[in-house]
Amino acid sequence: MTTLRLALAALRYPDSPQVAVASAVDAVHEAARHGAQLVVFPECYIPGYRWPTRHVPPADAAYLEAAWNAVAAAAAATRITVVLGTERFTPAGLVLTALVIDPEGRRVGWQDKVQLDPSEDNGYVAAAERRLFEVEGVPFGIVICHEGWRYPETVRWAARRGAKLVVHPHYGEAEPGSFRPEQYGDPRNTFHEAAVRCRAAENTVWFATVNCAGPGAPTTSAVAAPDGTIVAWQPYDQAGLLVVDCDLALATSQLAARCRTMP
Repeated sequence: MTTLRLALAALRYPDSPQVAVASAVDAVHEAARHGAQLVVFPECYIPGYRWPTRHVPPADAAYLEAAWNAVAAAAAATRITVVLGTERFTPAGLVLTALVIDPEGRRVGWQDKVQLDPSEDNGYVAAAERRLFEVEGVPFGIVICHEGWRYPETVRWAARRGAKLVVHPHYGEAEPGSFRPEQYGDPRNTFHEAAVRCRAAENTVWFATVNCAGPGAPTTSAVAAPDGTIVAWQPYDQAGLLVVDCDLALATSQLAARCRTMP
C-alpha cells in the first residue's frame, strides 16, 4: 500500500452516553462512504470525556461492552478499521484507552493511556505498556492527549518500531475567558498546534490529532506530514470528518531511528 486514507471524526461532544454510541456508529458508516480505511475518534468519546463541567454517569461495564459491540458491528458492516476513544475497567482500575477494531469487527487490542494529566489522577490509573497496530498491513501507533502534547518519547517509541502513522485522540474545550482560535497556526493559539508539527517532523512520520468540535476549543483536528507540514485541519467549531490521503512513502522514521538516547 502506498496511500492510506484516514478519517478523523471531529464530532460534537455527545449529549449522553447513548448519543455517543449512535454518533460513533454513524461516523463509521460515513467514513466508509468516503473510502477511508481508518477512522479515529477523540479521547473517551464513548461515553464522553469526563471534563469538570460535563456530567457523565459513573463508568458502567455493561454499557461499555454494548457500546463496543455496536461500533464493532458498524466496522464489520463497512470493512473499516476503527480507533475508538473510550475507557475500560482493568484489574488495576479504570483506564482511559483507545480500542482498535479491525474490518471484521474484531477487537484487535487496546492502547491504554500511560501518561495521565494531573487532573485525571483522581478518576483513572496510568497504564505501563505501549504497542503497535496495523491497518491494511501498515503499522501505526496511538498516543492519547497529554501523552502526545508533553511526552515526545511516546511518539518516538512507535516511530522507532516501524510506525508510519501515529494517531492522537485528545479532548479539550474552551476555558472561561480563553482566546478563541479561528486560524490554524495563529501565533496566539496554544502550544499544542506546534506540538503536532514537532511530533511529525522530529520522527519523520505522519501524525494525526483528533478533538471534538466545540465553540472556542483551543485545539482542532489536524494531520501533519512527516516533514511537519500541516496538510489538513478541521475548521474550528465545525463538526464533521476530516479525510486525508497519507503518502506512506514519506514516512521513513529516519529521525526517530537516529535518536540514540531516547526509547
